[in-house]
Amino acid sequence: MNVIDVTPRPAALSAIVRFLQSPLMSIVGVLFILTALKWGTLLFVVHQYETAIVTRFGKIIRTVTTPGLKIKLPIIDKLQRFDKRILAWDGPPTECPTKDKLYIIVDCFARWRISDPFLYYNRLNDERSALSRLDDILGSETRTAVAAHDLVEIIRVTKGRKPLRDAELEKSGTLLPSSIPDVEFGRGEIEKQITERTRQKIADFGIELLDERFKRSKYNPAVAEKIIERMSSERHQIAARFRSEGRGEAANISGQKESDVAAISSTATKNALEIEGRADAEAASIYAAAFNPPEAQELYTFLRSLDVMRAGFEKDTTAVISTNSELGRLLKSMAPASAAPKPTGP
Repeated sequence: MNVIDVTPRPAALSAIVRFLQSPLMSIVGVLFILTALKWGTLLFVVHQYETAIVTRFGKIIRTVTTPGLKIKLPIIDKLQRFDKRILAWDGPPTECPTKDKLYIIVDCFARWRISDPFLYYNRLNDERSALSRLDDILGSETRTAVAAHDLVEIIRVTKGRKPLRDAELEKSGTLLPSSIPDVEFGRGEIEKQITERTRQKIADFGIELLDERFKRSKYNPAVAEKIIERMSSERHQIAARFRSEGRGEAANISGQKESDVAAISSTATKNALEIEGRADAEAASIYAAAFNPPEAQELYTFLRSLDVMRAGFEKDTTAVISTNSELGRLLKSMAPASAAPKPTGP
């Protein structure tokens, strides 16, 4: 049984109904749906690593945390995507003084994530604003922590560290006066303090700070140059002390060498003189034993006289000699021997 609506309608309404039911409007509707699907105004995809917030005229109407294909109203609904993964913050290097009045440049980095997308969107809206707020809060907390501790607390981690010693220097008895001050907290504890204080301050922004670390700590270039000069001066002083001790040790060795050489030379000279004295004594005894007989004494006297004559008459010499002297008698006795004719052959 067919039911026919015979209720009278206004002419304008009838015209609108006929227009909407026309083939042209069907084509326009299909094009609209295809355009909405193409440009993401109707459907959107939420990935596993993100959270989506759908807003209508700037007001949040729902938060999508599960991944998949989702639907929203075209044009009037806006989509905001937020990353659920761990994000990085790498702040600018900050110059700040330590408790012991040393200016250093501290470069830090941190890891954070969005814990409450609803609060994050209302307070910060985007990642750029979040990084800017982290710059302010983390930079302030870092400067405060560095100013409250000495430089050794910022640099070192281990407690009870002992200085290294050179075994060769210990053997020689020369040791550098070195000592390492102990730390009360250390760099790791200071980083934890900064993380906890910053975490409390940024909780109202829907952000969770996982950790904060010092990436690099260095001196200000102007201060670093002075520190290098001071370290160089200290090394030069130590080297000068080593040279002075070396020269003193060399002088001691040289003096000991000269003393040993003098002692050896003195002993050798003493032994040589003793040997020479014993040799002279033995030679004298030999000479005495050789010249003790009368014939030997006469021969010795004769030879000595010849030596005297040879020395006295070596050049043209005129001498007056008595015939009663030993030399005169010797010459007189030698005259017949020199005047004897030479034997001639048969």
